[in-house]
Amino acid sequence: MSIRRLANLIGFVICVLLMAYAYYSQFHDGLQPCVLCIFQRIAMIILGIIFLIAFLHHPRAIGARVYGILLIIVAAAGSAVSIRHTYLQHLPLWKQPPCGPGLNYMFNSLPLNKFIVKAFTGSGDCAVITWKFLGLTMPEWVLIWFVILGVGGLVVNLYWAKTRDHQPA
Repeated sequence: MSIRRLANLIGFVICVLLMAYAYYSQFHDGLQPCVLCIFQRIAMIILGIIFLIAFLHHPRAIGARVYGILLIIVAAAGSAVSIRHTYLQHLPLWKQPPCGPGLNYMFNSLPLNKFIVKAFTGSGDCAVITWKFLGLTMPEWVLIWFVILGVGGLVVNLYWAKTRDHQPA
């Protein structure tokens, strides 16, 4: 198995493990995800799917570059949501936005353009810190993983596609 293929498999497995922990935290520990958490989960799932497809497809140089670019774009989008979430969590209490309606209600009642703006603005629910590990909140850890996976996926799919011959599976 080539290094690039193995790296894409590892990226997929990391995404699966991160999502498994997110759902464990939700259903076992009772941590309910806010709107921004849900968007971070969506980005992580898409990232995992791209890693899986890159692993299964294992294209030559041009295709690998496409996967690398897709990975960094999705990771950057997820990072942007994580940064917004972290920003809301570090606001003083008097500057935190008020709690808003749930995602389902907003999706069903608002036009798409207003839904997107409202959803990415976040609400007071997003500012509540309910979990920390080594002094970092969950959105901060997710941001770290988006950066690692995005940069790693980009490097391995651009660099290794240029420097190695195509090896059979």
